[in-house]
Amino acid sequence: MTKQIKAYLELLEQFFSAEHTNEELLKFRAEMLQRIAFYQHERLIHLIVTMSFGVFFMLSLILYMNVGGVGILLLTGLFLVMLAAYIKHYYFLENSVQKMYQYYFKVEKLQACTFAQNS
Repeated sequence: MTKQIKAYLELLEQFFSAEHTNEELLKFRAEMLQRIAFYQHERLIHLIVTMSFGVFFMLSLILYMNVGGVGILLLTGLFLVMLAAYIKHYYFLENSVQKMYQYYFKVEKLQACTFAQNS
């Protein structure tokens, strides 16, 4: 997913480096809405998974503090590692979707300017 998002953000940068007609902007804007919706859904799923691992980590930490044991400590460590990985990925998703919002608003501005020039 990370490679796909990076490739799409690169495509957005390339798109904005050239001039486009109003029809091209309209088509690209519709495609951007679909992509943003897809990545928003991905972001929501990863938020739920990240929060779940946060809860699992806290529960296993509380269990370790009350009961002890090497197995529970290993489980707590595993949950901590997974939580850190999910937080990192969620951070990337969140920032990428925010960039996509900025590009979308840029398309809106360009489309408004192109429409005003044609009128």
